[in-house]
Amino acid sequence: MDIVGDVTSLDPELLLQLQEVSSVVGIKNSPRIAEDLFAQWLSLPQTGRLFYFQNGCPAPKELKEQCLSRINQLFNGSNGLQVHEFKQVTKELCKLPSFFSSALFGKIDTACTGMVTRDAFVKYWVDGNMLTKDIATQIFKILKQPNLKYLTKADFKPFLRELLATHPGLEFLQSTPNFQERYAETVVCRIFFYVNRSGNGQLTLRELKRGNLIAAMQHADEEKDINKILRYFSYEHFYVIYCIFWELDTDHDFLIDKENLIRYGNHALTYRIIGRIFSQVRVPRNFSSNIEGKMAYDDFVYFVLAEEDKSSEPSLEYWFKCIDLDGNGVITVNEMQYFYEEQFHRIECMSQEPILFEDILCQIVDMIKPEVATYPVIREDYITLRDFKGCKLSGHIFNILFNLNKFMAFETRDPFLIRQEREDPSLTDWDRFAHREYIRLSIEEEGDKNEGIEVWKRSVEAPF
Repeated sequence: MDIVGDVTSLDPELLLQLQEVSSVVGIKNSPRIAEDLFAQWLSLPQTGRLFYFQNGCPAPKELKEQCLSRINQLFNGSNGLQVHEFKQVTKELCKLPSFFSSALFGKIDTACTGMVTRDAFVKYWVDGNMLTKDIATQIFKILKQPNLKYLTKADFKPFLRELLATHPGLEFLQSTPNFQERYAETVVCRIFFYVNRSGNGQLTLRELKRGNLIAAMQHADEEKDINKILRYFSYEHFYVIYCIFWELDTDHDFLIDKENLIRYGNHALTYRIIGRIFSQVRVPRNFSSNIEGKMAYDDFVYFVLAEEDKSSEPSLEYWFKCIDLDGNGVITVNEMQYFYEEQFHRIECMSQEPILFEDILCQIVDMIKPEVATYPVIREDYITLRDFKGCKLSGHIFNILFNLNKFMAFETRDPFLIRQEREDPSLTDWDRFAHREYIRLSIEEEGDKNEGIEVWKRSVEAPF
């Protein structure tokens, strides 16, 4: 059988020319039967393997008719729908989150007429076979620029603008455009940190399907409390990240340097790991600021997610690249010792007995148990990223090397906190950190307000 360019361009009359089909009694006198057979044949999975469909496999006839009927109801004989009238089409007909309404509208109204007609919608959604695609592919195609095969950070702006404008949990931000902008930037950074696993800023359809972003979007569309959307969209999570950055950025130019970042977490991190991040040589992420020695806000978002969520694979990849000084894909004993040296001296300065590196190395090997690929023999001379990903305590190993506060906390861990973690395993390390920090920031803010009231009261009191 010859392969045709696009099977959807075939005419049902071609079926009548096939000897096996035309021999059926009465079929030539019943064109409707030929059309039905053709529609059924198109819907077979084998057909998709035999032919190339330019716009994807077409919808089954029954599904297409149901869709067209619903389209006629929604457009109701009008000349077209404006963007504020389009949400029902997006939500009920396309089964997409409502805050994709503007993005979908703009994808169809390419001439910017401010109106989408019934025929234009049918051409895009039905004839373009968007109807039969899964929701991840639909969203990908709606957001993607026509000439690219991936999503960029800028592609997420349209739906985030509508989310900010329409979600009841974000209504209070409408009077503060600057905060809206920072919230959107933070959401996009979180999306790319967890979903764009290649880390190149080009989010592919495969990455979108493998991640949990679509489920989070659907959850955000149904849930009125935005803070219950822990993945990506929580305002409280954004607030924590933004406030910590603001505290570190003493001159408030939205850039921080090494001396600013060393104060993170009450001076928890070593100078060596901070210097490694700022070295910009074989590091997990090059700074977007393009200013030497300066970390921008989006760079900080990546950093804080990596630091506070060391159980996640993106975080393990981030810190692995930092410790892997020569970039050869393995962490050697010498590299681990280089970073631990500063920890050793810091423990000494606290008048506590430090643990020798030899003993630390034994602990690390016992936790990870790195095996030789060809046979089950434990090796001690290097550790691979695969070894880290296969160990539940990998995050603690990084803390041993460069985060003194977390290292000490783990050694003297509170049984109550351990029980809390076991009671709700669905929460990540980041979720727990963000919750604690939000409470701390709220208490501090309330204290500042009360202090301000006391100062005001004292200022208006009578002098005698």
